[in-house]
Amino acid sequence: MTGAAVDRIRRIDALLPQTQCRQCGYPGCRPYAEALAADRADINQCPPGGDEIARELAALLGVAFKSVDARFGITKPPAVAVIDEALCIGCTLCIQACPVDAIVGAAQFMHTVIAHDCTGCELCLPPCPVDCIRMVATGAQPARDERRFAAGRARRRFELHVARLDRERQAKRDTNRGVKHPTVQRAIERAKLRLAQRKQSGKLSGKP
Repeated sequence: MTGAAVDRIRRIDALLPQTQCRQCGYPGCRPYAEALAADRADINQCPPGGDEIARELAALLGVAFKSVDARFGITKPPAVAVIDEALCIGCTLCIQACPVDAIVGAAQFMHTVIAHDCTGCELCLPPCPVDCIRMVATGAQPARDERRFAAGRARRRFELHVARLDRERQAKRDTNRGVKHPTVQRAIERAKLRLAQRKQSGKLSGKP
């Protein structure tokens, strides 16, 4: 990919809201930006961004403005997920679904949403087996600069989320191949060294 192509994708991605909601038909904002850059997607596939983002994309790409296509969803006011902790069964399915790791908890323990980090993507709603999650409008009307700042923060959290999943998949592959994590391997080697030293010390002292 040329430098110009990478820059084009970067500038498109910078306009997107970074909710990572997948309503556009792609697995995240960056893949949607890549599709737009390659003329494989249209500017009106981002409901969270609404017509405002569609206009900005049209201006950037030099194409005619199109209002958001309702087939991809409708534009809604800013909202965050809220978990009814009294109903939560601790299944962790919402944690696994969150693209920005904004839900914390553990198996068999209640979960909670870090509202400040929630992008309002709604991906946590479908997997919940007890319907204990609802979206609550924040009432916020952020200015353009505030939206850009929040989008940048969400992008970074998504990147960290993807990196974490990659590490976990690699660790699982290593385990399946019998490869130990470097930290575990070093601990084993230190234990073996201490054991060898004790045996050597026992020989020198005449003890068994």
